[in-house]
Amino acid sequence: MLVLRPRRGAIAPDPVDVSAYFESDDIARARRFGRPQLALHAATAIVQTGVLAAFARCARRLPGGAEAANGTAHPLRAATGVGVGLTLAVELAPLPLRAAARVRARAAGLSTQSWRGWAGDLLKGGALGLALNAAAAPLGVALMRRYPRGWWLPAAGVAVAGAGTLTFLSPVVLDPLFNRFTPLPAGAVREAVLDLAKRAGVSVREVYEVDASRRTTAANAYVTGLGATKRVVLFDTLLRELTLEETRLVVAHELAHVRHRDVPRGLAHLALSAPAGMYAVAQLTRRLDRSGSRPASAASLPALVLSLGFVSAAVGSLASALSRAVERRADTFSLTLTDAPEPFVSFERRIVAQNLIDPDPPRWLVALMGTHPPTIERIGIARAYARGVRTSG
Repeated sequence: MLVLRPRRGAIAPDPVDVSAYFESDDIARARRFGRPQLALHAATAIVQTGVLAAFARCARRLPGGAEAANGTAHPLRAATGVGVGLTLAVELAPLPLRAAARVRARAAGLSTQSWRGWAGDLLKGGALGLALNAAAAPLGVALMRRYPRGWWLPAAGVAVAGAGTLTFLSPVVLDPLFNRFTPLPAGAVREAVLDLAKRAGVSVREVYEVDASRRTTAANAYVTGLGATKRVVLFDTLLRELTLEETRLVVAHELAHVRHRDVPRGLAHLALSAPAGMYAVAQLTRRLDRSGSRPASAASLPALVLSLGFVSAAVGSLASALSRAVERRADTFSLTLTDAPEPFVSFERRIVAQNLIDPDPPRWLVALMGTHPPTIERIGIARAYARGVRTSG
């Protein structure tokens, strides 16, 4: 994080009183929705961790465990079976909690998707997860058997290569399985995008509109892909609800991510952290593995997946801090490119109501999970810009 953290290009926010921009009722409504959703999310993680811990505790009874009925099963075929079984258990166990979160999102008017559509997405996502884990499980066991002491190093290389491949392929292979993407049609928004891209010195192959409204009323935008698959994606809800000035600010923000190569920056963070992270996973797996199998077998997989979860959570907190720094720079870039602080503030106020976002969450929550600065801080950046504060580079 220290290597990749932006050192310039961001404005320090002015202090801002949340009550000056948001009504107490709006803040309370966002918190009434968001905090129970967060609790359901945490409960989901706890249930999944408990499932993995139970499998790890009973590892001796799994294929390849010391108490297995026989040891004739091929270790890699057994790993595929255990990998599929773990995936099913981890995904199905918290399903009632996910359904409860969806019921609350529908009641709040944030979710528009039918139960049939939701189930279809779960099945498609689950099938992809099963396919990936059916391949990853035997690969993990093969590395652990081939390199008993140093398997974590090639595993780190596999993780980085896999993430890079998925980042490249997702926009053209995976994302279209769940949504329809269409090139932004000719008109004022497209002209604004091309003008902003030219002024920013950014080459954008295409800007797409995604039919997000089939699932949600929330508005958003993002940058995805690498090289030939790189693209800017705008929610159709955003294009319908925002003014042209607000849309230009959102586009400028996303162009900042392209300009500063923030998607490759995320992969670089993974590449730098993966060796130490996988070493920690290897050490933790050794301590949690109760399978009694030497060399490693499919019965070692629950301990491995549980260790990956613990280490990923720790690394994710650091990655979130890097993400917040990147987002501050993108906000500053969008203000500099458009010179529109008032529309910036109006967008932030609008998005809080539309997406039911807590504009001023607790600091511990931001530090632990926040990938973006809190809304009130982003308004503070706009206020500093309006006051004449500029970046040094």
